[in-house]
Amino acid sequence: MSKLLQTPSQTVGPFFAYGLTPSQYAYDFKSLFTPVLAQPHAAGEHIRITGQVLDGAGNTIHDAVVEIWQADAAGRFARTGAEVADSGFTGFGRCGTGTFAGHHYVFDTVKPGSVAEGQAPFVAVCVMARGLLVHTFTRIYFDDEANANAADRVLASVPAERRATLIAKRQATGAHVVYRFDIRMQGDQETVFFDV
Repeated sequence: MSKLLQTPSQTVGPFFAYGLTPSQYAYDFKSLFTPVLAQPHAAGEHIRITGQVLDGAGNTIHDAVVEIWQADAAGRFARTGAEVADSGFTGFGRCGTGTFAGHHYVFDTVKPGSVAEGQAPFVAVCVMARGLLVHTFTRIYFDDEANANAADRVLASVPAERRATLIAKRQATGAHVVYRFDIRMQGDQETVFFDV
């Protein structure tokens, strides 16, 4: 009797790391989305979001895919291809963790504006990785938006002791403003994931 192996319908990784970010892995296919959300002429504060996806033992996951979706600096989401072309901002990016030293992800974007009254600026995140039967969803909030974070209803719905897992730390590093956001899939400091 032959041994049956997992199929893509049984797990969301690692198949998607290669299939969804082929350019990053040097395949002859063009990636539909890249880690660059903002072109140089895009309005707003240009930032870099980076971090690692970690398993329950604190080891980096080298075949994860991180997708982000966000508003522009004015709090608007791109609705058409023409808007994206004019603004230089796509609002959506995708990055695998297997091609960078330290198995991290990196996105070059602009800091989002608030999308509505009572909502802090945030970035929506989707993670696909080995061992997951369903991809996970979380959010990135920014540590230099303390007042807006305090008023955000979604963030307030998270137990106080867990909110820090949703906050990216600002680091000024020369030419770039960098926000560090590690995603912990399990463990004592597991990132808060949302049911959507």
